[in-house]
Amino acid sequence: MAALSAKTIQNAFLAKDGPRTRHNTRYTCDFCALNTRSMHPVQGCRLTLADTSAKWLNTISTAWISFGKQAKFSCNATQGTSAVASTEKVDFLKLQNGSDIRGVAIAGVEGEPVNITEPVTEAIAAAFAAWLLNKKKSDGLRRLRISVGHDSRISAHKLQNAVTHGITAAGHDVLQFGLASTPAMFNSTLTEDEMNHCPADGGIMITASHLPYNRNGFKFFTSDGGLNKADIKDILERASRVYEESSHGDKQEQTGVVTQVDYMSLYASDLVQAVRKSAGNKEKPLEGLHIVVDAGNGAGGFFVDKVLKPLGAVTSGSQFLEPDGLFPNHIPNPEDKAAMEAITQAVLNNKADLGIIFDTDVDRSAAVDSSGRELNRNRLIALMSAIVLEEHPGTTVVTDSVTSDGLTTFIEKKLGGKHHRFKRGYKNVIDEAIRLNSTGEESHLAMETSGHGALKENHWLDDGAYLMVKLLNKLAGARTLNPNIGSKVLTDLVDGLEEASVVVEIRFKIDQNHADLKGGSFRDYGESILKHLENVISEDPNLHKAPKNYEGVRVSGYGGWFLLRLSLHDPVLPLNVEAQSKDDAIKLGHSVLAAVSEFSALDTSALSKFLQQ
Repeated sequence: MAALSAKTIQNAFLAKDGPRTRHNTRYTCDFCALNTRSMHPVQGCRLTLADTSAKWLNTISTAWISFGKQAKFSCNATQGTSAVASTEKVDFLKLQNGSDIRGVAIAGVEGEPVNITEPVTEAIAAAFAAWLLNKKKSDGLRRLRISVGHDSRISAHKLQNAVTHGITAAGHDVLQFGLASTPAMFNSTLTEDEMNHCPADGGIMITASHLPYNRNGFKFFTSDGGLNKADIKDILERASRVYEESSHGDKQEQTGVVTQVDYMSLYASDLVQAVRKSAGNKEKPLEGLHIVVDAGNGAGGFFVDKVLKPLGAVTSGSQFLEPDGLFPNHIPNPEDKAAMEAITQAVLNNKADLGIIFDTDVDRSAAVDSSGRELNRNRLIALMSAIVLEEHPGTTVVTDSVTSDGLTTFIEKKLGGKHHRFKRGYKNVIDEAIRLNSTGEESHLAMETSGHGALKENHWLDDGAYLMVKLLNKLAGARTLNPNIGSKVLTDLVDGLEEASVVVEIRFKIDQNHADLKGGSFRDYGESILKHLENVISEDPNLHKAPKNYEGVRVSGYGGWFLLRLSLHDPVLPLNVEAQSKDDAIKLGHSVLAAVSEFSALDTSALSKFLQQ
């Protein structure tokens, strides 16, 4: 069979189910698109997929219904029944991924059983509604309004329907945004626009970021921002109870209203206005600039038609704008080498002034200048630091732990700011910036090398589109003085950033079944490795432990540095090494290997291979 895209699969379901009535028609859940459980479930469809080893997929059992912009319909919780009876035991806490929920939503990959089922999803959605009621200290009689959006994954519609059913069955209303970005979901809790039923009390984004097509998950928002780890644990514990009760048929008869809202147009118009304002309210401040976008077949395609074109930019050569949850062209990830090569080539082939690339759900981004120079990782942080410190001189920039020594020198010596290097994890970085402000240390920027970046002026939301708007603001402002200026104005801002010649990340896996763990946890074992490394380093005159460090063991020496840390979630110790030469990097690598080689449950083969090159 010929390779199929996710769009082809979706069109097949559309054709199979046929057209539906449009506009303000009211349906019960058994018939409407909100509940796919009674709709032609098609599973185990055999496919040959381009660029994936998976041969089997549980395809989406989705019957699309096209409604007007704000069509309303009611759902009765007693009428819908789960496609899969919720009798199987589910360990909900295993679905936690830091401040997100993630799991497997599509079958077909060996060793990855589906654990994000429709009944599980309904329970999580109902639990979030209950958690939200509790947070707002409601007496339980209040009717919440919760926004729901999704990225381009092929399980998105199935899960959107399950989320909707879980919320409406609990008696609350749903705003369905359809294809959306993660930042837009948070923004919907702040927007004051009653015509579009905003603000929402809370938001749910269905996404698994850049993970493979079979994965999916959930991010949650209130007007205070994204939820933290403790909140997610609370919701999952509640979900476990909801799931258990539903297996006994203990369902309340309640009704919620669902409204479809074109929120992305509203969100995009705010971005457009921000750029116009920076250029003195000029209608088309980017006129004459050629900007190409690579959306990686995720949710970022809107940026071309809804942001760049209204601002006057030429966007020919933009690529992979069409949503396709199989991600046939490259991983939608600004850290991925193939993804960055794709946008770089698009810039060069089209002689564009600037290239922009987003991850799947648009909370991360990166750029490429007209010469093909990548503006991601340390360079993007340096660029954003230059822009923000110009606006807020002398303030603190918070980053994750793997940023370079060169970035510290750039921020502190050239820009006159302070660099506060913290832990990995975008939520950790953002929360630390918020904490610093609460103590009187002013911070306006929190960024990870992954492309997550949040600004105080944007409610500390990690928004890849807003980061790119900050770059466009700089371009637009400069062009009011010189209409012929291009992306060089951005490139010039990072002049003087010292960059290592060798940049390596090596991951050591811990064998959790190895006898050396003596029945303990991989986390305890990993911590013992780090403690031992710290002791060994203290005895080596060529190596110097960082005086201030919040994660793992960071060491300078041989003209470079390394950081060995314990992964936030997995039995892995990532090692980051930066040096000015391969010989210096090898010296640092040998220092690490000599210190950790006695830990037999640690797989150091990747480092040994690097040292032998």
